[in-house]
Amino acid sequence: MKVGVIGNGGREHALCHSLKNSNKIKQIYCFPGNAGTSSIAENVNIDLNNFEKLKDFIIQNNINFIIVGPEKPLVDGIVDYLQKYKIKVFGPNKVASQLEGSKIFTKKLCEKYKIPTAKFGIFSNTKEALSFLQNCTFPIVIKADGLAAGKGVYISENYKEASKAVHEIFDGKFGNAENLLIEEFLRGEEMSFFIISDGQSYKMFGTAQDHKRVFEGDQGKNTGGMGAYSPSRLETHELNKKIINKIIEPTLKGLKKLNCEYKGFLYAGLMIVNGEPFLIEYNVRMGDPECQTLLPKLKTDFSVIINKCIEQQLHDLEIEWYDDKSICIVLCSKGYPESYQKNFIIDLEKLNLKKNQFIFHAGTKKVNNAILSDGGRVLNIVTRSNEFKSARESSLKLLKEINWDNGFYRKDIGHKVIKE
Repeated sequence: MKVGVIGNGGREHALCHSLKNSNKIKQIYCFPGNAGTSSIAENVNIDLNNFEKLKDFIIQNNINFIIVGPEKPLVDGIVDYLQKYKIKVFGPNKVASQLEGSKIFTKKLCEKYKIPTAKFGIFSNTKEALSFLQNCTFPIVIKADGLAAGKGVYISENYKEASKAVHEIFDGKFGNAENLLIEEFLRGEEMSFFIISDGQSYKMFGTAQDHKRVFEGDQGKNTGGMGAYSPSRLETHELNKKIINKIIEPTLKGLKKLNCEYKGFLYAGLMIVNGEPFLIEYNVRMGDPECQTLLPKLKTDFSVIINKCIEQQLHDLEIEWYDDKSICIVLCSKGYPESYQKNFIIDLEKLNLKKNQFIFHAGTKKVNNAILSDGGRVLNIVTRSNEFKSARESSLKLLKEINWDNGFYRKDIGHKVIKE
């Protein structure tokens, strides 16, 4: 089979790597890919906004199916577009992608189907929002309604911080903002919960814990993710049941009422408060860096899973996992998540990876056989082990060997599950 993966981050390199492990796949294309994908796939430099060019390439090269990695093409309707041309594609359609594309769409769905979530208010201008904030209890959460690459969420400790957040959102920091969301701050512990769905049935696809804050001890600004570990330390059979019954199934039912079958990965960002799950947000694709943490633990042939989903035969399949732990540490460019420089050489030639270690490229490119930095999050260093502590130590050792002067990383990923 020939397959295509859309995207150019660490998640997409991990997807390509999992496909490469399948003896059913003879060719992978990555649109546009990065330095890491170039060694296992053919990188194809097509603008992801140009659906027509993508469609023409897919048809001309007889690609059997496409996996869409990032959220923006999904929210923009790439699945609907490609399906018009009978192209098999894995990912939710435009209606379903509103779960991530509009936080307000999701909140209204929660309200209608009694899905537990934080109390919220929707505001369409600065004056209304600031007036409401004058009578709020802090801390409070303020969210841009649309896509914001994981950065459009503010946790404000006081009115001054909240006011700044409101002004930044309505002044267009994350694109044109017609509305914003103000919601109560839930005190608990976060958990990432994944399912995979073929539109008729679904299966659990693991749990993880992301580390969003840029500095150690979960301090500093929110980022796209500084690292993750899997499984979540909160995962239990009882909690999984609550999440499925109270959150996942009512959501899929709500979408069906909108004549929408959900096909693809669904990622529930949850807050667990006294053993009870509350929905914080949905992502309509694999998380990044959670994907890099989860996929190395997958035992079942990944291409078979995707194919079964596309053919709506997922119920036939038992998904198997390795019963160990995984930690991913993200190597970032100095300055991230604010401004940073690109085009620094990264030398990975001398590294000797063990079979339980993985390096997934994110913001990299290849120029004259040299690997150059090309983004804020540059590499993902992943280790699988029978315990989190040794997994982290192994990843940190690799980062020391890489010894990249122009980058930084958190040394405390997994601090809640590792006893120092």
